[in-house]
Amino acid sequence: MKTIRSKMMMLSIIIWIIMAFIWISMSIFNQRTVEKYNEILQRYLMMNQASQQSRQALTTLNDYRMSPTEESLRLYVSANNQLQLTKAQMNWLRNPSNDMVLDNFQHMMESQSEAMNLAVRFQKDNDDENGIKQFDEATNISTYISEMTLELISGEQNTYDAFYRKIIDRSNDIKKMGFWTLALVSLLLLLFSYRFVNSVTQPILKLTQSARELSRGNFQNPIVVNNNDDMSFLARTLDNMRLNIGNLFDEIQSKAQLEYDLHKHKLMLKESELKSLQSQINPHFLFNTLNMLSKEAYLAGADKTSELISSVAGMLRYNLRRMDSRVTLRDEIEVLEEYLTIQQARFGSRVNIVRDIDEDALDIEVPILILQPIVENAFIYAIEPSEDGGTLTLRVKNEGNHVLVQVEDNGQGMESEQVARMLSHVDSAGYKGHSTGIGIRNVLDRLQLFYGVQDIIAVESTPGEGTCLTLALPRRPKS
Repeated sequence: MKTIRSKMMMLSIIIWIIMAFIWISMSIFNQRTVEKYNEILQRYLMMNQASQQSRQALTTLNDYRMSPTEESLRLYVSANNQLQLTKAQMNWLRNPSNDMVLDNFQHMMESQSEAMNLAVRFQKDNDDENGIKQFDEATNISTYISEMTLELISGEQNTYDAFYRKIIDRSNDIKKMGFWTLALVSLLLLLFSYRFVNSVTQPILKLTQSARELSRGNFQNPIVVNNNDDMSFLARTLDNMRLNIGNLFDEIQSKAQLEYDLHKHKLMLKESELKSLQSQINPHFLFNTLNMLSKEAYLAGADKTSELISSVAGMLRYNLRRMDSRVTLRDEIEVLEEYLTIQQARFGSRVNIVRDIDEDALDIEVPILILQPIVENAFIYAIEPSEDGGTLTLRVKNEGNHVLVQVEDNGQGMESEQVARMLSHVDSAGYKGHSTGIGIRNVLDRLQLFYGVQDIIAVESTPGEGTCLTLALPRRPKS
């Protein structure tokens, strides 16, 4: 393994050297190409700049002729000086192929400058005829300069055509060099991989055969690998494990009986716990029993008793849900009807229940058990204390982005202090309802958490006239 590691390191170094050589060669080639391209670009820019300076100088001269002020004269002088500077800088473009054309180009720039200066002098002398003549002469020369600029650029393209072709040939050579380099590196890797895999797979096959023998329970044959590398260390470690497993095998057999006895004892304990649980009546068992009693009462002809038992069973089944469940307002109304059925049977003609429910408003999502605690509160504090009973009104209607749920009674009513105490945590701590044990404050807290808003409940109560509790339920609870 150590030899393989050294060979692998050597191969990695060779590959790194080859790749570094290719990278350096390509970097040098690219740098030289970029520099040459930059030089050519600068030549084109300078030729184009000369043509632009010629037109700019002519434009400033025309501005001066139209408006002969000190500022317009200053701008013309600056543009003419820049034209002369560009003429001098164009000597950098000179080569054997454009020597004559470049001389003519510079002479025209000089001629344009002289014609413009004469036009300025005639302008100052108020000699309009000669001034116009010289301006026209400068204009013609500027046109010739633009045409000769195109001729110079065309000559440059012809001059550097061989350079472009050379760049293309070099690019093709680099592609070929990359292909052969890749082929060489691939061949070296293939040869190394063959030797590497062959030197690794043989010890691995031997270790695999030894591991198979161990899996069959044969701990007698020693494991030996003669390689002087990590595989031999792995073989010695596996052989030590073979010896340890053999020593532990007897201990495992001696502990098997003890574990069996312990497992048997646990099974007996579980059976005892199961019998203890079976002796308890849970809500689900009670729910099933009520359903059975409802059916028996119905078969016996006691329809009223069957209906009441069915209502209790429905309330119990609904109340067994988790308190963080989401239901629809329709579900809340349905379970509330079960509760009202029981209360109607209990109070008889003493209670009058009025319903004003908009069916289109019942699909909104709400927390579970928000209506029954409110109605229970009305029965406990408004209906039950009155000898004549009372009237309970349930309203559900759409209003804008909210669904309004109102529970109204015509009981004794409350003072503002009593309303505040009803909505406080202190009052809800000792609240005991008919079926839920949930106070108004608990309902308020869950609604605020569910919808993410605070202003969700309103209580209007007048002593001696009754109480109206209103829930404003947003249509879309916050996520």
